[in-house]
Amino acid sequence: MSSVRELAAKVREAATRLTLLTTEEKNDALMKIADALEDNRGMILARNREDVERERAGGMSESLLDRLSLNEKRISAMAEGVRQVAALPDPVGEIIDETTRPNGLRIRRVRVPVGVIGMIFEARPNVSVDSASLAIKAGSGIILRGSRSAAVSNRALVDVMKEALGGTAVPPDSIGLSASASHEDVEEMMRLRGMIDLIIPRGGAGLIRNVCENSRVPVLETGVGNCHVYIHADADPDMAERIAVNAKCSRPSVCNAAETLLFHRDRTDILPRICRALGDRGVTIHGCPVTRSLFPEAVEATEEDFFREYLSLDIAVKVVDSLEDAIAHVRKYSSGHTEAIVAKDPAAAEKFMREIDSACVNHNASTRFTDGFEFGFGAEIGISTQKLHARGPVGLRELTSYKYLVTGDGQVRE
Repeated sequence: MSSVRELAAKVREAATRLTLLTTEEKNDALMKIADALEDNRGMILARNREDVERERAGGMSESLLDRLSLNEKRISAMAEGVRQVAALPDPVGEIIDETTRPNGLRIRRVRVPVGVIGMIFEARPNVSVDSASLAIKAGSGIILRGSRSAAVSNRALVDVMKEALGGTAVPPDSIGLSASASHEDVEEMMRLRGMIDLIIPRGGAGLIRNVCENSRVPVLETGVGNCHVYIHADADPDMAERIAVNAKCSRPSVCNAAETLLFHRDRTDILPRICRALGDRGVTIHGCPVTRSLFPEAVEATEEDFFREYLSLDIAVKVVDSLEDAIAHVRKYSSGHTEAIVAKDPAAAEKFMREIDSACVNHNASTRFTDGFEFGFGAEIGISTQKLHARGPVGLRELTSYKYLVTGDGQVRE
């Protein structure tokens, strides 16, 4: 038996016990994980520095180093996310709907755990904690397969979580870590249909495409974030600047950061001001011809720039003739993650929000709010851009399935 198959077997056995636990037992385990993360922050930060220093020496970009790096604040946020998950209602056992048929049969649709989740992700070590805490509360085991760049950090975090589970009702083997550097482990995870029930890829476009195209296990697709901010003709200048700068600069390496800024032609009076505010924070403007005429420091934007998820201090800027043109641009280039409109006119905002088919569409709010923590879901396992049962931040309910419970008093079908 291969190491990955053996790991999956252990996690599956643990999951059969986890699914039977009470809400209180799962919450107790989560609270112990949260405390353990804070109690071991010194060790976690030291292990994370090993990854960061190795990858910096290897030439990793600053934006990716930011995704890899942990600090006191980020560890506290991870622990708080786990506590928020513990505080959320338990979806397992929830009756979604029920009916009684004319023949007296009572039919209930009830939420149940998925079983075993395979999480394949890149760079960000906090994904280990977010994913594991959600899986435990949702009654499922999880196999974590992070990238080689975060291997030491992920091992430290998983060791802390498993040790914390040792004194709880949740089996420590509910969390598994595939720590091999071999890409063959990823390929095998994708072949373990029947042992792994769901695979969730979280990372760059190449990783997601590979999993979606090659996995034999069902996939919940989390998407890349080519997010847009559209500044309408009547946008408040101060609000537009504040939202544009926050959406791009607060953390440019994450999927909900803005990658394209659109200006209505009647609001280009504030284009130089906003581009300058972005430039002052180190952002390179990739501009259309009108943008470059108004802000000469901009470099020329190519067609490819409008499709790109930069994950860096770069942004594409374009002037459009109308609200309809803005909508058409977003429809063509968006990855379906998050878009925002800055506008006073409620009718314009409503049209934009109705006609843009992305997972999240915001009015007068930064794209950076597309996040399970900000939505009140606690931790999240990713942002889904597909159109199946899970879309947007993937929280507890999205990590459950359901089954039908049928109760009768001797009915038979004629």
